[in-house]
Amino acid sequence: MHTKNPSQTRRGLLTALAALAVQPKGIARVGNFPALPIAPVVPGYRMRFPLDHGAHPAFRTEWWYVTGWLSTNAGDALGFHITFFRTRPRIAQDNPSAFTPRQLLIAHAALTDPRRGRLQHDQRIAREGFTLAGAETGNTHAWIDDWSLEDRGTKLQAVIPARDFGFEFAFLRTQDALLNGDAGFSRKGLRPDAASYYYSVPHLTVSGTMSREFKREAVTGSAWLDHEWSSSYLEPEAVGWDWIGINADDGGALIAFRMRDRDGNMRWAGATYRGGGMTRAYDARDIRFLTRRLWRSPRTGTNYPIEMEVKIGAIEIELVPLIDDQELDARLSTGTVYWEGPVRATRAGKAFGKGYLELTGYWRPLQL
Repeated sequence: MHTKNPSQTRRGLLTALAALAVQPKGIARVGNFPALPIAPVVPGYRMRFPLDHGAHPAFRTEWWYVTGWLSTNAGDALGFHITFFRTRPRIAQDNPSAFTPRQLLIAHAALTDPRRGRLQHDQRIAREGFTLAGAETGNTHAWIDDWSLEDRGTKLQAVIPARDFGFEFAFLRTQDALLNGDAGFSRKGLRPDAASYYYSVPHLTVSGTMSREFKREAVTGSAWLDHEWSSSYLEPEAVGWDWIGINADDGGALIAFRMRDRDGNMRWAGATYRGGGMTRAYDARDIRFLTRRLWRSPRTGTNYPIEMEVKIGAIEIELVPLIDDQELDARLSTGTVYWEGPVRATRAGKAFGKGYLELTGYWRPLQL
């Protein structure tokens, strides 16, 4: 998917091999590597920042997900998302080889431009190590080669030189983290272990430059960050989820999701709303996702419910996508195909906010 300078690759390899020769004391190891058990997600955990902005390598799956709306100097409305995934493969932990993929890093980047009529995207995957890919603990810093998402104090910095476009964005925090579910403990199903630790940072202010068609242009916008980690995210009976994150025009924030079974029924759902000086979590009894319009992909033949009515307690909003064709083919990295893109939210016919809608498990049952 991309090439690197051979000398840079060799230097990184030699640096990593040299580091393996020095092993700190006091760490239980299998071969040359720490023997970390798979950590469960349990209620009662208290999030600590900036520590929990960083990676949690004892858990099976983790992601840092930035979605948002952009505006160019010409007034064009665009959508983007940047994602770094960390996953711990189900492999034997006693292999001492430095090439054993104990952690895999995956990155997705996408651009929605109504003038093109369909999503543009790129993806990368690499095993952690040799300084070429990784996710640091203690604070946000995930990278694959020259793609990166890194905490720079008050801002997050993203550098994404993708195949057909490029992002160099700074994300300024304007609000505190929104702890989803029960203080960041987010149930994902009927089984007690189906859960994640999950927080969002809504209303990020975006500034920077975007490259496309051999031109660089300044952009501004508003974005949403999700950071989530788990060891048992998707129950065997579930095939995928629908998710929304909405930056409300009045400064409020709404996140909601539903997990679907093989018959398309809601197996579980959760939502968190912050606004008017209060924060409230909702459970499945208060949540409904109702399809208003389907879009059929001309490439995979998959039907996606891209227009929805979402009911969360007394909040009822309608979602309409910026464009229909926002299917992302990630078979070269995560092995699946899904739909994700910017949507406008209205309430009782009036503007409510802007955000993103993600639809997984419609092409085939999702496997994490």
